Amino acid sequence: MNITVEEVDYHNAQQGRHMARLLDYYARDPMGGGQALDDDVINKLAAELAKIPHAFSVLSYVDEQPAGLVNCFEVFSTFKCRPLVNIHDVVVMKEYRGLGLSLKMLNKVEQIARSRNCCKLTLEVLQGNTPAQQAYRKFGFSDYQLDPSQGKAMFWEKIIDASEQ
Repeated sequence: MNITVEEVDYHNAQQGRHMARLLDYYARDPMGGGQALDDDVINKLAAELAKIPHAFSVLSYVDEQPAGLVNCFEVFSTFKCRPLVNIHDVVVMKEYRGLGLSLKMLNKVEQIARSRNCCKLTLEVLQGNTPAQQAYRKFGFSDYQLDPSQGKAMFWEKIIDASEQ
């Protein structure tokens, strides 16, 4: 079994198709919301990411078949006055789970982050996704808190409906 991990070239059409296929797989999973991506998203994903200077993605392949994806965005830590990388999506197709692909991809993400002088990696994970939590803890992630007496940080969202703009 041959496993490879590489940074995505958003201008590479084949890698763009692999990214879209993997992200759609994730979106259809209950951990990704349980709904397929719109065709428009699938068709534009790589091109739109290419427009974002601080976006990068990592693909993993098993025997040259797309098996995993991590999408990341470099942002800024005001407390450290340095960039950080937010890991936005982590996908491993079911048939390739248990091969350590998420850890291999996270290693690549950390290499890229270090090359950019980033101070940390961040990500979010659902409370019910214990397999992902175990993988992230194994990699060195932990709950985020500034003061334990104030509890853990919570990730919140507010949807902005494009039709209201």
